[in-house]
Amino acid sequence: MTELDRHHGTPVTVVMPTYNEAANLPRMAELVLGLPVDGLHLKIVDDSSPDGTGRIAEELAEKYNADRPAGRPRMSVLHRTEKDGLGRAYVAGMTAALAEGAAYVVQMDADGSHPAEAIVRMIDAAVTEGAGLVVGSRYVAGGSLDEEWGRHRVLLSRFANRYARTVLGTEIRDITAGFNLWSADTLRDVDLRTLDSAGYSFQVELKFKAVRSGHRAVEIPIRFEERTEGESKMNLATQIESAVMPLRLRLRHRQSRTGR
Repeated sequence: MTELDRHHGTPVTVVMPTYNEAANLPRMAELVLGLPVDGLHLKIVDDSSPDGTGRIAEELAEKYNADRPAGRPRMSVLHRTEKDGLGRAYVAGMTAALAEGAAYVVQMDADGSHPAEAIVRMIDAAVTEGAGLVVGSRYVAGGSLDEEWGRHRVLLSRFANRYARTVLGTEIRDITAGFNLWSADTLRDVDLRTLDSAGYSFQVELKFKAVRSGHRAVEIPIRFEERTEGESKMNLATQIESAVMPLRLRLRHRQSRTGR
């Protein structure tokens, strides 16, 4: 019997923000909700996608909840009226998950780049190692990137991680990773309302504040796949925010330690 078996029924919510992911969402919902994890819930956070992703999410929720007339539904949809950043979408979804009683919250992209089967290993790692944060890491032994990633993107990704790790003095090798599991206690201690990041730098800020709060971080290897449908949401503004945020966090941390 594994630790995961002993925690049978532990409520776990996968928070998955979407914007124009109509082509990917049905398959992602099938993969996540097909996992052998009792108590797993999928929460879609849709930013009024013009391609109908929100409507498709509602249809999927109706389908997967049909066999759960009572008790915790398997899937739900949180509709937001504007697209104001990945970080804010995650905060909305995580806040709702905590209010609904989730013991663990998983961040996961809707584009198929994150392997759904790794969620089981992430939960197991959190339980067996008492981790407040489990990172699905591309940059620990056994982790890898899709061969379709060009050399430029690989170098940029590795540089971004090294840069953020150096500035913040953290040992997390994939601090920019977007595939993470958090304990409810960790998210409450961080206080999601205090996060500043609107875009992708949310990933760095939340990890940094979690470790600063005394929560243990564990990394497990994953293979990061290239998306098969749709377009990346990364743009110049989010890249600039990602470059500035580590410096801002370090400055604030230094000021809090000196009292200035």
